[in-house]
Amino acid sequence: MHDELALKSLKGHDLVAALEKANVYRALNQPEEAESICHDILAVDPGNQAAQKTLGLAITDRLADSVSLFDEAMKVFGKLTDSYERKYHEGIAWERLGKARLSRGEAHGALTSLEHALEHYEEAEALGAKNAADPVLRYNRCVRLMKSDRLLQEAISAPHSREPRLGD
Repeated sequence: MHDELALKSLKGHDLVAALEKANVYRALNQPEEAESICHDILAVDPGNQAAQKTLGLAITDRLADSVSLFDEAMKVFGKLTDSYERKYHEGIAWERLGKARLSRGEAHGALTSLEHALEHYEEAEALGAKNAADPVLRYNRCVRLMKSDRLLQEAISAPHSREPRLGD
């Protein structure tokens, strides 16, 4: 029986409905189901940007459970062809990594991740439409978190003990 197991392909007209279903599963906090659906969509339409975004977001939904998924999310977001979308969604990945690290008590790693998120949101804002609010809203959320969280405040006030930033 196991030798006969094979994935089935979606038909082209099923892709829009499948993507809607993936977003519903994300909203229901079932990211693995959303990921599976996105893989089905991408098997039929590898360039489907909406499926890439949903897949990357579903992966970042699980960062709280496994920060090792960060690289996978960044790889997926790296396939976004629009530079604004790529920078914005990479910012989300950095932000969620920061929050996951913070929940583990890794203040310095969280701070570094949130700083990367801020950089990505600033770049997305510069690339986006004149009135694109999303990068500003995400940026402000990160700043508020950095100002209000005791562990992050301790990490900010002790820069000499901070981990080296990526690229340093």
